[in-house]
Amino acid sequence: MGGLVSDQPASQTVDLFIIGGGINGCGIARDAAGRGLSVRLAEMNDLASATSSASTKLFHGGLRYLEYFEFRLVREALIEREVLLRAMPHISWPMRFVLPYHRDMRFESETPTSRLLSLAMPWMKGRRPAWLIRLGLFLYDNLGGRKILPGTATVGLGGTPEGAPLQPRFETAYEYSDCWVEDSRLVALNARDAEARGAEILTRTKVLSAERQGDGWLVRTEDADGIRRDHHARMLVNAGGPWVGDILRTKVRSNSREGVRLVRGSHIVTRKLYDHDKCYFFQGTDGRIIFAIPYETDFTLIGTTDAEHRDPAEKPVCTPEERDYLIAFANQYFAKSITRDDIVWTYSGVRPLYDDGATSATAATRDYTLKVEESGGAPVLNVFGGKITTYRRLAESALEKIAPHFPGTPGAWTAGVALPGGDFPVNGVARLIETLRDDFPFLTSFWARRLVRAYGTEARDILEAARSADDLGESFGATLTAREVVWLMEHEFARTAEDVVWRRSKLGLRMSGDEITRLDAFMRARRAEVPADLRRTV
Repeated sequence: MGGLVSDQPASQTVDLFIIGGGINGCGIARDAAGRGLSVRLAEMNDLASATSSASTKLFHGGLRYLEYFEFRLVREALIEREVLLRAMPHISWPMRFVLPYHRDMRFESETPTSRLLSLAMPWMKGRRPAWLIRLGLFLYDNLGGRKILPGTATVGLGGTPEGAPLQPRFETAYEYSDCWVEDSRLVALNARDAEARGAEILTRTKVLSAERQGDGWLVRTEDADGIRRDHHARMLVNAGGPWVGDILRTKVRSNSREGVRLVRGSHIVTRKLYDHDKCYFFQGTDGRIIFAIPYETDFTLIGTTDAEHRDPAEKPVCTPEERDYLIAFANQYFAKSITRDDIVWTYSGVRPLYDDGATSATAATRDYTLKVEESGGAPVLNVFGGKITTYRRLAESALEKIAPHFPGTPGAWTAGVALPGGDFPVNGVARLIETLRDDFPFLTSFWARRLVRAYGTEARDILEAARSADDLGESFGATLTAREVVWLMEHEFARTAEDVVWRRSKLGLRMSGDEITRLDAFMRARRAEVPADLRRTV
């Protein structure tokens, strides 16, 4: 049966209708709403339910992209690291990366740099010389006008915390800076800020069709309750991520030949492998690189792979082959070998890279491409590719293409404007945690830190006047309480236990199956108390 047809009148015409609730869609919605445009966004699942919750969770310039001569992309990403750090110091923070050097470091096959060196220095036989790595790190330090983050240093590994987990054959490393980010929280905060500025955010709302009507668009959607609704918009934004091509072909019915290349990136999470707070940058004998990163206090995150993924409808999973590849890769470096038994979780996401005809998934560009199509009348902006580090600049670039269709649209504004909870200094996390524990003495150190890292200054809004843990309602385990869950339902569009424990947090790593089941029952009961026409957020 088809969905129920809403008896509500056709919705008011909006300036932009955005398809896709990942980081690009929500970033564009926030930027556009902040400029005074009327915005409606539809996401068929939860926010950040696909690519944007399955990244390696780094704000980074992309050191290896220098070998592909992607200098514009790297420069833009390096500049953005510090812009974003200032806007979200609760969910993003600086991290030092340790790159152990060894003589067998080799190029990924067929990079522009490797081709040049093979002609100039054939005796190198595809090896990456130390001087080239140091040159790349020099460029990395200086391309982006670095001000907050410390520069590269050469470090000896003997007798050091950085060297202790590694095989003794590694004697020297280069240490440089990049940043961590809580990827799916970044999406939720952009959606919240967009809504606060007037955007309408519709989750669990699938776009059934989009057709031009005169100088505008008629978009038909169906929500989780089966209710269909018609929307009218002056311009359409296709930010469907892995589904951008499918939306072009089956929803918009465009003849555009532009498309995406779907590349699966898988990760494994193990029990904590070392005690310090730095990340490792490893290069394998195949020329690829992986990271080993401190994760959620008690774990280590290892990834990622690059594998072709044919169908966006096929749920990406870390295959046994990818799992074993990452284990073998890490074991080339760590003194104590890891095994399958050390793995506590795996996850995988599909990167929708712009299809530039590259010979391999690894070589495909990570840059974004924005195309406005208006040959059929009303305009549509299609968003191809992109990386989480440059999402804000992608949104600004999108508005540069959108603004001519809406004369009088104000200029760029998002640089330096904090996301919800991020209105405190970059170095202010420790102070926030300290004052939170002073004012709410029942909080453990782990609990206080988790709240500040998730909500920043808004942690106090969740705790309100609580004098004890009992004041926060039912406890679901791992410091998650009913008060926090209700906050996530009312403010951050969460509807299911999965939304809470795997996207708004990673507490699923610490909670039992019974605890998660109890949480889901609580959320279902809470939603059942809300009239159907008011269930947009809860």
